[in-house]
Amino acid sequence: MANPRPSQQGGPPDYENERIGPSGESSAFTRPFTLYEALPYTPFTSIVPFDSGVLPAPSIGSASPAPGLNDLIPNQDFETLNQEGRDHTLPSRRLQQTVNQFQHLIERGNITEFKFKTKPRTDGASAVRPSLLASGLSPFSKMVYDQTSIPFRYPTPDTPNSTPPNGHQAASLSFRNPAPLKTASPVVPKAEPPKQLPKHSSSTPKNKQAHSHNTARLEIVLPTKRQLEQAALLIKSSASTGPNESVTPASIPRAGSLQPYQQIAAPSLPSPQLIEAREESVPTTPKRTPSQVPTGTQRAGISIELPSAASFNKNEYILVPDEPDEPVNFSARKRKRGEFGDEDMYGDSLDNRQRAHAAFNELRQFLQHIYEAENHSLASRSGNEVVILTTDNEPTLTALAQTKIQTQLTRTIELNCFKSVPLDDLSRLLRLSEGALKQSESLEIKIEGSWGAVDVEQWQQQLPSLETAIRAARTSLRVMCGGREDKQLYSEDTIEQCLNLFKRLLDGIVIPIAELRNSEHTAELFKLLSSNKKAIISLFTDCQKLFSLMSLLISKIDTSDTVTNTLEFAASRLIFMETAHAEKDSVLDTGKFDRLRLVAMDMLSQIFLQHPAQRQGIFDEILTSLEKLPLGKRARTFKLVDGTSIQPISALMMRLVQTSAGKIDDSRNAGRSKAMQSLEDDKDENTAANADAQARVFTVRDEDQAAIQHATAIAELESIANPLMDTARRNASYVINFIINRALKSTKSGDTPYRNLLDLFVEDFTLCLDNPDWPAAELLLRLLMGYMFKLVDNDKSGVPAKNMALELLGLIGAAISKLRGHVRKTASALDTRDSDDLGLYLTDLAASALEQKSRPEQMVAWVGPYRATLEYLESRFSMDPHLASAISFIESDWGLKVCSSYESYADDARERDQEFGKVAYRLREMIQDRRWLSNEFSFKEVTPSQARLSYAITLLRSNLCESFGAVLNILLSSMASDQPTVRSKSLKSINQVLETDPSILDGDSVVIKLILQCSNDSSTQVRDSALGLMGKCIGMRPALEDKMITTVVDRFTDTGPGVRKRAMKLAKDIYLRNSNKSVRSAIANGLLHRVQDPEESVRDLARQMIEEIWFAPFHNGGNSAVSQISLADHVALMVQTVKQGNVSIVLDKVLQTLLAPESKTAKASLEVCTKLVASMFDLVDSPDPDDPSAPTGRDALQVLVIFAKADASLFTFEQLRLLKPHINSIANSEDLAVSRAVVVIYRRVLPQLSSAHSQFLMDVRKELMPTVSKVTRALLDDIVACLWIISTRLESSLHVARLTVSSLQQIQKLHIMAQKNPGAFEVVHIRRFDRYSLIVGMVGKHCQLDEHRKLFEDGVRKWTGPSVSKLMVDVVVPFASPAYPLDARKAALDSVGLICQSSPRGYVQPNVYTTFQEVFDSQNPALEAMILRSFKEFLFAEEKRSEEAPEGPAANSAKGGEKKRELTVIGGTTYDDVASETTHRFLKEIIRIATATQDEHAFLAVEVLASINRQGLVHPKETGVTFITLETSSNTRISELAYLEHKALHGKHETVVEREYVKALQSAFCYQRDVAKDGRGATTNPFTPKLHLMMEVLKISKSKNRQKFLEKLCAQIDFDVSKLEMTEELPPHVQYSRFIMENIAFLEYLTVGEVHTIVSAIERLVTSTGATVAQAIESDVFEVRMDAIEPNPTTNLEGQAQVNPNRPDVDFKKLRRLTAGSMILLALWEVRTYLRRLYNMGTNRRESKGKTQAKDLSRTPIKAQAVTGDKLWDEIATVMTALTSRERMMETCKAFVELMNVDKEFLVQDEDEEMNGEDPATPSNDEDEEADEPSAGRGRKRKALGTPGGRKKRARSSSQPRKRGRPRKQSTENADDGEFDDDWM
Repeated sequence: MANPRPSQQGGPPDYENERIGPSGESSAFTRPFTLYEALPYTPFTSIVPFDSGVLPAPSIGSASPAPGLNDLIPNQDFETLNQEGRDHTLPSRRLQQTVNQFQHLIERGNITEFKFKTKPRTDGASAVRPSLLASGLSPFSKMVYDQTSIPFRYPTPDTPNSTPPNGHQAASLSFRNPAPLKTASPVVPKAEPPKQLPKHSSSTPKNKQAHSHNTARLEIVLPTKRQLEQAALLIKSSASTGPNESVTPASIPRAGSLQPYQQIAAPSLPSPQLIEAREESVPTTPKRTPSQVPTGTQRAGISIELPSAASFNKNEYILVPDEPDEPVNFSARKRKRGEFGDEDMYGDSLDNRQRAHAAFNELRQFLQHIYEAENHSLASRSGNEVVILTTDNEPTLTALAQTKIQTQLTRTIELNCFKSVPLDDLSRLLRLSEGALKQSESLEIKIEGSWGAVDVEQWQQQLPSLETAIRAARTSLRVMCGGREDKQLYSEDTIEQCLNLFKRLLDGIVIPIAELRNSEHTAELFKLLSSNKKAIISLFTDCQKLFSLMSLLISKIDTSDTVTNTLEFAASRLIFMETAHAEKDSVLDTGKFDRLRLVAMDMLSQIFLQHPAQRQGIFDEILTSLEKLPLGKRARTFKLVDGTSIQPISALMMRLVQTSAGKIDDSRNAGRSKAMQSLEDDKDENTAANADAQARVFTVRDEDQAAIQHATAIAELESIANPLMDTARRNASYVINFIINRALKSTKSGDTPYRNLLDLFVEDFTLCLDNPDWPAAELLLRLLMGYMFKLVDNDKSGVPAKNMALELLGLIGAAISKLRGHVRKTASALDTRDSDDLGLYLTDLAASALEQKSRPEQMVAWVGPYRATLEYLESRFSMDPHLASAISFIESDWGLKVCSSYESYADDARERDQEFGKVAYRLREMIQDRRWLSNEFSFKEVTPSQARLSYAITLLRSNLCESFGAVLNILLSSMASDQPTVRSKSLKSINQVLETDPSILDGDSVVIKLILQCSNDSSTQVRDSALGLMGKCIGMRPALEDKMITTVVDRFTDTGPGVRKRAMKLAKDIYLRNSNKSVRSAIANGLLHRVQDPEESVRDLARQMIEEIWFAPFHNGGNSAVSQISLADHVALMVQTVKQGNVSIVLDKVLQTLLAPESKTAKASLEVCTKLVASMFDLVDSPDPDDPSAPTGRDALQVLVIFAKADASLFTFEQLRLLKPHINSIANSEDLAVSRAVVVIYRRVLPQLSSAHSQFLMDVRKELMPTVSKVTRALLDDIVACLWIISTRLESSLHVARLTVSSLQQIQKLHIMAQKNPGAFEVVHIRRFDRYSLIVGMVGKHCQLDEHRKLFEDGVRKWTGPSVSKLMVDVVVPFASPAYPLDARKAALDSVGLICQSSPRGYVQPNVYTTFQEVFDSQNPALEAMILRSFKEFLFAEEKRSEEAPEGPAANSAKGGEKKRELTVIGGTTYDDVASETTHRFLKEIIRIATATQDEHAFLAVEVLASINRQGLVHPKETGVTFITLETSSNTRISELAYLEHKALHGKHETVVEREYVKALQSAFCYQRDVAKDGRGATTNPFTPKLHLMMEVLKISKSKNRQKFLEKLCAQIDFDVSKLEMTEELPPHVQYSRFIMENIAFLEYLTVGEVHTIVSAIERLVTSTGATVAQAIESDVFEVRMDAIEPNPTTNLEGQAQVNPNRPDVDFKKLRRLTAGSMILLALWEVRTYLRRLYNMGTNRRESKGKTQAKDLSRTPIKAQAVTGDKLWDEIATVMTALTSRERMMETCKAFVELMNVDKEFLVQDEDEEMNGEDPATPSNDEDEEADEPSAGRGRKRKALGTPGGRKKRARSSSQPRKRGRPRKQSTENADDGEFDDDWM
């Protein structure tokens, strides 16, 4: 409470008895009534006796109650301020800040304004004594008086008074600015003559006069040098006059008016007295006449007259960025209240005291009522509504009474009057609670799973007694938590009873109900308990409150270790109890259990805080129980303030870490120790408690001392904060290390959940990162980040570990990036919304922090971001006591930051270091006493957004956020890792960061370059991830499309189908957004090419996308001008796409699919295509544009051809008429492309015309006929087709018949000439024959002229035959004989082929097929191509006819004869017999051509084979081998077509084709060796097996069938060493084996079982065949012999077999043969070792000896990314050079024998040598059941008698043979005792 009589020092004078003015006149101010004078007029007369303390002392003009100056600041501080005011000429910064704080307190808006009526005054009483007002003030008080201006409106008097308020300087006071002016030069006011106040009439109000003075003009003029010199002379003269002499008062300004200018004077300037003197001595100031007195309007302005500067050099100045000034008005010390002793129990305000008195009386009254009820109950031996009797006749309170007494106890404790409650009352209350607690011990409350309805009903009947016992326990605990030091209240028995009750509740009710499920055995109990849910919920609520009170008890008193350990165990059980995943499976709402978990977390936190010795055990218990935590949505049930949810265990860990940074309250420890002193007899425990309670003595005692001894203050702060933060870091590190180490040993899909839990923890920590309630999240993430850095940088880290590190670093980087974005957004919002000083200050500070430019002292300033965060948490502490841990953590962290910031400065800055010292002292006090800050200082209100921004600013300068660049660099560098999965994971992590901060992509970003680089990676997974990231980048920064579109389109041809699909989808999105025609054209072109993709899903997707981007947008288009423009643009795009890309055939197929009747959008697509065709005709006759990219008429015609081929109905007759001019100029047209396009369109569309357009048709025929002899072959084909169509429509073909007869006649003449004189057949004749034969062939292909038989008989000599087509063949075919030149033969074969296409029976004419056979026998590619082209056209036509065949029989079903005819041949078409016969006749030749080369000639043959295969004209085995062989071709067109046909064959005839696979392998090898000239089994960069397409086809089969194939594949390597063919330099079987082995090594296996199958097959082969080869080498090459059993002096000490030193030279042929066998087996063993390492099978066979479960065999194998094929490739290449010299052969044989005899993978390593992990291991003969059977022709390998090179074997320790089976592992000590088992060599 304020002192009613403040001392006069530093405060205003007491005016109570001072009412006489200096002249003896009565003062205008009347003394107010005293308290007792005013009391009769107030309602307080009713209070008897009356205490003046209930009223604050009145103080006019300030807030009520208004404290004196001494109460605002401590006396010591006040004296310090006064001393500074006396000692310093200029006020210090501290002094000025304090003045500013007082000015803020007495601003008009902060004080109450009183209005009093005054009596009339006379002019004589106008002088209020200003000298008396300021007299007697201390220097600091006078400074406040002089610098403070309070605007006011003087009350209206009855009599005018001309005296201005506050004396004659009142006007100038209103202009005073309490803040110092910022200027670099002294300001000396211009001296003016004494002003004469204007006279006013007596009716002028006094406030108007005051206003007139307030509007006076203030002029500040800088004196000249001459004026300053004159002022100096005046100073000397005034000094000589002495103190008794004075200057005229009228010419001397009041000192107070100069105070603002004194504050800003530089140290080098004269003192204030000099300035005053200079002001007096300015003689040049003219005196104003009355007429020159400024008016009121003139006085209102402020004029500052500055002398003009001589010059200004801009180069002498630099631009310095503005830094946020440290605010001085945010924080202020609180007003001191009177200190009360122990006798003060009623608080410090009247309201609290009254409420405390009322609560105390209410409690006493209720206790009295209870005791009366108890007496009555004992007397009557019956209970009542307050007290009941237990079964032992002990009185106890009812449940209702317990609840009421608990409420009253809580109120008295909160109001600080609990200490006044008599001890006897409390002791008696505790005794009343003991009865219910004792009675509960006899209750059977445990729920059993076998209970029925009766048991549940009995249990239900006990619930009221149980409820009473729980509330009695709560009452007892509430009394103990009241803070009383009376030892009688703390009964250990009572605590134990409460604890036992809770244990029984937990074990008997809470846990059983939590674990109860609606299962088959407990369904009845589940239903019964669910029906009593309301009673159980009430019971759970009581349990929760009971546990909360126990948690409070732990914090209030010292308990025994038993109690503490029991509560800790109970809390752990509650936290990790297993609850239902769904509400339907739980008796109660799962939220009830979550509330219990929260209480358990509070309990653990309290134990953790109060018992440091148990902290490690608590962490261990939590961490080892993490496996019990649920995963998924049920995992996150802990609600944060912002509404998000995290795991309760995450919150608990952060709270424990935060608690570690807090200091235990020593005073509270001392109080607890004192209270429990009688209960704890063990002196050792008390000694520990007392030692902990000892207060530490510090040197620095106050802020002033801290400012002076700042280094000492910093050191003392560090001595407190550093150990606390070290403890927090140590605990956080323990948690992080534990979780990471467990996560590294588990997977996301494994049995242990630690890997998934780690992700959940990191996500929780990142969610809490910017939440000031959880500052430990930053520490945990920082430690986690450091651990991940080590994993990434460590070369020994495995790929899974690096992937995990990159994934978590991505999460952390994204969180940091999100935080930075949040700071930008919040700062921007505060800048516009919250315009208060704090918001603006934080905004400026945030901008500096984001740029990493904020100074350390700004971050740790007393009113900086740390302080704002703490004030916000303190304001919420009363509502959430758990914030204590966050507050303590931030305080300790702030303290460390202050220490580090102080040490970071090497220079000495007095003000800065003093401020550091003060802050250090304050933080030390805050850490020591959590309430110190709230008791000592006040702070402006901090909004939640400001608090969040403040905390975020501190985070931005933390080590975690400052490592953002390092995180980003690691993610970027990992994109170039040599491990594909690491590259892929880094791309995904970068994606997470980009989603939160897209600004990383801005500018010349290295991220973009790396992403583009990864898009061309060798790994499919990396390329796919890169494309996904590119899509995200384009979505965030659309401008990046230009950089990335080329890469996206290039991925259309990726080897991975998934990558192709992703690229297509991404390109589609770009297409729809981008209006650039070139971009759209490139995308459309790429999509059209994918319509022919080998993968069906890719083909379908491409067709769908073409429809969506080219046709779907116009489905609902109208005929508006906008639609027409859009359509025209689209036509231009289509024309450009067709022009630039070879997509005509593809677009034709797409259009046919869209317009097919079965298409869902056929009708809409038809309308769109019709509009497109109409739009394209607008371009046909348009002149060529100047823009080369614009479409021309020529280009438009090419697109119209495609539409005409797709559907002729899209064209109209008028459109055809528009094309007729181009027909007229075909013969002499220079642009053949235009001519052919028009003819092709006519060929497709003319069949749609009717006979009504006969004249048009005749005109067209008339124009076309003359061109027959002049046009090219391709154009002639279309012209003849058009002529026949016109002839059909006009029903007149005579013109064509005459043309044909004429051509035949000319051919016959040439034939006769050649027969007479073969040498006369020259070039000119060949050209004529070529033209005539071409015309005949084209007519024969398109026309049926049998109706003109008579014409042909008359015109052609010697014609015999059934048809005109046979006549044509007979006339032309003689020119195909070898007697004619090659060009003539080509023309003849071409013509015959054309004729046979429409008359296929010509193929079976003897003169035709014999001619064909002659051509094939001569193997002339040019002539063969003519025949194959004819076959291709014929077979394709037959295919098309077969596809349309189902419609034919339906249409002709009425014609029985035709139907019968269709069923007589395969396929039901007319010429299937011809096709079958021709195919069988020439199949071998076609296959020979297809497999002889890889050029276009071979591809033509493959196309013919494919058509034959599709029509089923031959048996599948006849073409299957060929297609499998051609799959290995390096010609992509050949291999893809062969793959499609093989896949179709395998799908239809799997069993038949499988039988041919072995033959196909040999054929493929020969094809690669002889045709491709590459006998290796794979291609490099990347390694791709040549049989990979074959394996793709086998994916259709079952896994069992694939495994059989793999066994057959491996069996192809097996050989008999004695029968190896050695004719070539590298034996054929060696080459073939290498081909098979390299395919085996690099094939993609679908299941683990397949890998096991091939590895086992290899090991069996090496074991069986290798034994024979090794034995032959030992006996024939090294001549190893078995020594005699008797000791032989020549035998080595170890009794081992040895090599004959005198062996003769080995037969070279035998050596080559044995070397070849060794080469095969050594290379095969390298493949086996590579596969084991690649698929993590281990190189030691014993590691995979156990049987693998079936479910594991069906899983997809996982590759070890660190294993590459380069080493295997080089090893095999090295092995294949073994035959180059005799020495190499011997070395190879030696290496193989050593491989068979020494198991290097099981060899014990010597101390002086290291094992090479890449060496192969020795195969075993008994590892698999099949190997136990001896192979035919080979016995089991005998014991080797020696090793080449003199290597000695170790002797056995005993003669007892080892048992068969898995050998035991040997240690280093017993490694010499014997050899391995025989089977392990």
